Amino acid sequence: MKKIGIISDTHLKKPNDLIKRIALQYFSDVDLIIHAGDMVRLCVLDPFFETEKDIIAVSGNMDYPEVSDSFPLKQTIEIEDIRIGIIHGWGDPYGMRARIKQEFSEVDAIIYGHTHQAFSGKEDNVFFFNPGSPTDTRFTKDNSIGIIEIDSKKIEGKIIKL
Repeated sequence: MKKIGIISDTHLKKPNDLIKRIALQYFSDVDLIIHAGDMVRLCVLDPFFETEKDIIAVSGNMDYPEVSDSFPLKQTIEIEDIRIGIIHGWGDPYGMRARIKQEFSEVDAIIYGHTHQAFSGKEDNVFFFNPGSPTDTRFTKDNSIGIIEIDSKKIEGKIIKL
């Protein structure tokens, strides 16, 4: 079984105490950390790198050039026979999952951000997961992050309200 820490939409120019706490407390036992964009500055990832976990990230619409030059807009990975698309997303929150699904072919799951609205569920035979935002409550009332657990062909997501 693989356990993945998922974060998105941190919207920070430098890591703060909350990001450090997420890295040390909530993601201490994960195998991998995924940031789904809008970190803004690369140094926001430093607390996660300090945990010596593998990190995968994509860039978002609010990221500085240092981030967009370092990470792609989207990518596909495979974990225990599960193909996962990772993308930040764009535009209005309404219809987001339908738009981002068109960006990938033959994926079992899509991790995304942008809306700040946490979501974990299956639509059109694809598992979608948005961890929400740990720092911003635009479009939602809760700050959150997430954990995904993958065991062979089974995938489950958990939203963690902060």
